[in-house]
Amino acid sequence: MRSRLWIVPVLTVLVAVAAALPALSRPAPGPAGTPAGGPRPDATGVVLAVHGGAGTALRREDTDARTEKAYRDGLAAALRAGRKVLREGGDSVAAVEAAVRSLEDDELFNAGKGAVFNADAGHELDASVMRGSDRAAGAVAGVRHVRNPVSAARLVMERTPHVLLAGEGADDFAARNGLTPVTQDYFWTQARWDSLMKAKEREKKNPRKAVGGSAPGEAALGTVGAVALDRAHGLAAATSTGGMTNKMAGRVGDSPLVGAGTYAVNGTVAASATGAGEVFIRGAATATLAHLIEFGGKDVVAAAHEVVGKRLTGLGGKGGVIALDPRGVLSAPFSSEGMLHGFLTDDGRIVTRVFPDESPGHR
Repeated sequence: MRSRLWIVPVLTVLVAVAAALPALSRPAPGPAGTPAGGPRPDATGVVLAVHGGAGTALRREDTDARTEKAYRDGLAAALRAGRKVLREGGDSVAAVEAAVRSLEDDELFNAGKGAVFNADAGHELDASVMRGSDRAAGAVAGVRHVRNPVSAARLVMERTPHVLLAGEGADDFAARNGLTPVTQDYFWTQARWDSLMKAKEREKKNPRKAVGGSAPGEAALGTVGAVALDRAHGLAAATSTGGMTNKMAGRVGDSPLVGAGTYAVNGTVAASATGAGEVFIRGAATATLAHLIEFGGKDVVAAAHEVVGKRLTGLGGKGGVIALDPRGVLSAPFSSEGMLHGFLTDDGRIVTRVFPDESPGHR
């Protein structure tokens, strides 16, 4: 019997070693609780992020220094506009409005001044804003004479009992509330006109390929947006767009729809989307992202990648999203060729990303 007593401690040691092996083989957790090898945050310590649309990518080998600088300058100017608001004690709603207004005023981006043409050679613009503290939201759709639709959306949120105003009624409301109307000529740019002409040519050959596309030197097809986190830990999101080149008159995409193009909930996430609008509507993109965090227990990185890389692609659409959580963790995944975006950190650092290989969010 004594000769067998050594078996017990030996077996105990072997069992302990076997139990430890799975733990030793597991990868160490990455930032924000994401496993090593899985999706990674784009940045941490972020207080403001913007995007300039997802779609056709700028490629290093085809992009001259002037074009690269123009896109980086446009994104940086939007981040500086939002930074000014936050530094002066403004809230996250004011910050995203300021950032998006800057992008709307830059003709490189498909919103405001740079809006694309619809099939009737007109401009119809959409925008929305959402405040995370009480889930208040405002939006406009199909406006034709509002220089900065994001400001009209904020007015809807703050001065009406409604969430969404459309068409002529939205234009009239904006004018009555202090936004000086502009003519359709204000939105005209040569690059967007050239894109419309190319779309019309494609339409003659194949009606199914009549919508979308870009002119040489254009980087994206969709939208602009911003998300922000203020000193009081308030989250907000805003999105604005000119839509899709050669779209049917009256078409409305995801940008003015709460839960599709824009969503914000304090303690959870602020998100702004860009891409194939019809798919983002069907997939309730930004609301799904928030619900995966709030009810599904996922972090912002895992939730954003699941929505963009799995759920929306499963519905046949491509695009991207910027998603900011209350800890300042930013995720900016995209399934399209590229997504112009940038961010501001709490120490004042501004980063812009215009090439796909600059972003860990490229799938």
